[in-house]
Amino acid sequence: MQGIVCANLKKKLRIGKKMQIEDLPHNAKWIPQCLNQQQQENLIEEIRSITAKAPLFIPKMPKTGKPMSVRMTNCGSLGWVTTKEEGYRYQAMHPETGTPWPKIPALLLDLWDEFANYPKPPQACLVNFYEASAKMGLHQDKDEEDFSAPVLSVSLGDTCLFRIGGQNRKDPTKSFKLASGDVMLLTDKSRMAFHGVDKIYLGTSTLLRREGRINLTLRRVTR
Repeated sequence: MQGIVCANLKKKLRIGKKMQIEDLPHNAKWIPQCLNQQQQENLIEEIRSITAKAPLFIPKMPKTGKPMSVRMTNCGSLGWVTTKEEGYRYQAMHPETGTPWPKIPALLLDLWDEFANYPKPPQACLVNFYEASAKMGLHQDKDEEDFSAPVLSVSLGDTCLFRIGGQNRKDPTKSFKLASGDVMLLTDKSRMAFHGVDKIYLGTSTLLRREGRINLTLRRVTR
């Protein structure tokens, strides 16, 4: 565990405490309670504005068309979508409304600037909403062109059981709880690590109007 003071982020976001970065296998980073309550509430209001312009939709698995258990939308110049016919991909328009995705909130861009250690900004922010029974199976984020860019995610709402392994599906995994305001960074060898969400612990947060969890995932798509 490495204790750091994030001076630039503290100045931008008015963070007054010392943040801790937990080092995980393959150089993944976990920053517990990175965002305080007020920052989380402000971010949720921005997400509500985003979903009003780009409604949540149900992504479907390639080939089978099986609906995923999460509902999602995006913000940024590109958004991640998946359909039975065309599979996983990024595109500039909402798949149902045909309108461009809303902009990524400034707070998320500040987090990227502070932690990503990458010269270019994120192009996509996936907004995944997990209800009581929603899960995300072990998977790799590999629809991007440049794997040297990290993946940064922010947890909001109810706590989840997060699982991360290695670059092979059969590698050993480590499970731990991600709470509201936590930040995860997949970088270096962990960029291609298999990871997923096994469980949502309902009632562990009062941030959202209803039980559930929102995960915001920032990605750089092109080189």
